[in-house]
Amino acid sequence: MRAANPYIFKIKPYVPGKPIDEVKRELGLKTVVKLASNENPYPPSPKVLTAMAKAALEVNRYPDGGCFLLRRILAKKLNIDEDQLILGNGSDEIIVLAVKAFVTKQDEVIIAKPSFLIYEIASTLSGARLRQVPLKNFRYDLQAMKAKINARTKIIFIGNPDNPAGTYITARQVEDFMRCVPKSALVFFDEAYFEYVQAKDYPDTLALMKKYSNVMTTRTFSKIYGLAGLRIGYGIASREIIDILNRLREPFNVNSMAQAAAVAVLGDEAYYRNIVKDVHEQKQYLYRSLKGMDISYEESSTNFILIHVRGDSSQAAGALLKKGVIVRDMAVWGLKGYIRVSIGSAPENKRFIKTLGEIL
Repeated sequence: MRAANPYIFKIKPYVPGKPIDEVKRELGLKTVVKLASNENPYPPSPKVLTAMAKAALEVNRYPDGGCFLLRRILAKKLNIDEDQLILGNGSDEIIVLAVKAFVTKQDEVIIAKPSFLIYEIASTLSGARLRQVPLKNFRYDLQAMKAKINARTKIIFIGNPDNPAGTYITARQVEDFMRCVPKSALVFFDEAYFEYVQAKDYPDTLALMKKYSNVMTTRTFSKIYGLAGLRIGYGIASREIIDILNRLREPFNVNSMAQAAAVAVLGDEAYYRNIVKDVHEQKQYLYRSLKGMDISYEESSTNFILIHVRGDSSQAAGALLKKGVIVRDMAVWGLKGYIRVSIGSAPENKRFIKTLGEIL
């Protein structure tokens, strides 16, 4: 066998949350609640399902490689030029493309610790030196990140809001940070949970791009829009950056059903605004319930909550799993004693609280 890229063996494979059907089979359970992967617990709107059914009739054809219709509608919604957009197989693909495009083994990448694991995986595979900056009170320590910047810094990843903490950095913090970043370094804002944010001081990174050409933002249709199973996300940046990434992007990387569903989503915003409202109400229910159980947590600007279980988080997650509630054990992320819980529907959240009380 040929020798593999040596950097591959420095990577710990990404382990997704267990699928519901797998847990049912393994544990012989009839009902299982999955609150581990920050998914939208509700199905797509009827308009989206209709669009997918129509697109399914033409899956014998390759999809539109340029995502023409989706790109046009999305650019109009965001008030940007179409050539400032790149569509991807989830926003994960765009993260990987950016590292491939701009990072070599002589370079450095700055990330928070812990943060979304794909930043670390993609950077490690490139051979770059990874500069990890611990979260400070579960928030990005931008001052410490500034201190890590040097001539070899090529990308700085900022999850905003952050996964797994669920916190965000403000517009003023971002502006202060950008003043200190050289133009040679790309500041990559991962805004996968953008639609859930209600804070008035959340930064407008699209406006920031007009002032700083080294800013890129990614968003996704996987979270609030519930298209996680179709894998579609997008990136926004200068024409020059998008042109470079498109040279690396594989042809037909976004399938035809995903494109049709995303177009339908953008035409049915009212349906998803109601989901945002419901998620916020259910989050408040979880906050109240956890307080009543004297369990601490981090307030979140996303659709998940980081919860301190005051003990072995692996045991807690395992005990919940045996009772049919899938959550994320955060010990793997270096957060021992914490679990991450996605906000589900009202019945799912009630079952989680009831089961958590039982196992603790």
